[in-house]
Amino acid sequence: MRRFTIAAIALTLLAIPAYAQRKQPTEDKKADKKPVVDEKAYKAALDRIPEPKEKYDPWSIAKPAEPAKKPK
Repeated sequence: MRRFTIAAIALTLLAIPAYAQRKQPTEDKKADKKPVVDEKAYKAALDRIPEPKEKYDPWSIAKPAEPAKKPK
């Protein structure tokens, strides 16, 4: 009985990777339904974004403040 149990477990462990490689039919249907991108609407939306007045510096917190220049 012990040998039969060990053999059944071994066969199950060998079959798991083969079962995982089986392709699911629902994945193909979801891949076909991609949203259509309207290029004109996309560019119009980009044009509506206002330009920043000053340049953004993401490292401004990490850098020390500039020291005040002394007049000579």
